[in-house]
Amino acid sequence: MALKATIYKAQLALADMDRGIYGDHNVTIARHPSEADERMMIRLLAYALNVPADDKKGHLEFAKDLWDVDEAALWHKDYTDQILHWIDVGQPDDKRLMRAAGRAERVSVYSFASSTPVWWKAIESKLTRAANLVVWQIDAAQSQALAKLAERSMQLQVSVQDGTVWMSTAADSVEITPRRLTAGD
Repeated sequence: MALKATIYKAQLALADMDRGIYGDHNVTIARHPSEADERMMIRLLAYALNVPADDKKGHLEFAKDLWDVDEAALWHKDYTDQILHWIDVGQPDDKRLMRAAGRAERVSVYSFASSTPVWWKAIESKLTRAANLVVWQIDAAQSQALAKLAERSMQLQVSVQDGTVWMSTAADSVEITPRRLTAGD
């Protein structure tokens, strides 16, 4: 018998001063049985950092990457089903990233393991043609601290200023500073 996803709900109060985006977002996350809290919270962070200011060009939504290899962790599709932004988390291989770069206008990766520099060094030269790709490194200690905020029902305040993110609950707060590894556009 197949294991089912665990449903998490998050209320995000977003104040992104870098992009001028403010608002409340209620999201539902289907957590795959093999997914750890850390990865799920990185997906939630990626959502907060990439949610569009409005819905005029479609919605940013959680996809089913752990169930279907042809899907991203998150994607922003327009109303014609064109992929505007493909977002992966972890350390996808170069072939997956090149396929994503061909399918979407923009591709972002949020890598959070301590082995990120080794992974990136091994594939960086294979991705030079993917001008629409940006890779971000989240410090492993920061992502592990972020995982501790995970609950089945979450109320999170997310503040972004000068490239630094503060994700807070009523009881705790985590500072995250994503580091850009690529030049992309």
